[in-house]
Amino acid sequence: MLRLSKRSDYALLALRHLATQGRQADASAATASARELAERFDIPLELLAKVLQRLVREGLLVSHQGIKGGYMLARPAEAISVADILVAVDGPLTVTACSNEDSSCEQYHKCNIRDPLWRLKDRIVETLTSCSLAELAADPPPAPAGAIQMNFGNPGSRAPRVESRS
Repeated sequence: MLRLSKRSDYALLALRHLATQGRQADASAATASARELAERFDIPLELLAKVLQRLVREGLLVSHQGIKGGYMLARPAEAISVADILVAVDGPLTVTACSNEDSSCEQYHKCNIRDPLWRLKDRIVETLTSCSLAELAADPPPAPAGAIQMNFGNPGSRAPRVESRS
């Protein structure tokens, strides 16, 4: 199963928020403190602070000290890919335990699925690299739980379909 770590989830939440706020502020840089982000998204502050510090070290965020301090994007959201974020937080993207550098697996020399899986990983990385933080920020936020959504379906359908989100 392919799954993002909690650290990656938190990084994506925080960066998307900064990108969205920056876009709404007429391209001026939006800043937010770790505490603001932790409270907004109900994330453990200590873990989020570590994630944000790592994003600073990797050059995706800039931090400013002081009363009006906080974190802001180090470059435009269009220039930050989802792959950049995931690699900054969790290291290289992999789908198998083995790699070109690690042939310690007992099956390494007999494995007949390793190369196809590595090609699949390359396609996943290509997709994550082609998706920017700006694209994530452009998606509308999800409707709150319990909200009613109207889905009008095909133009030829007779009645709208009502869905409750929970």
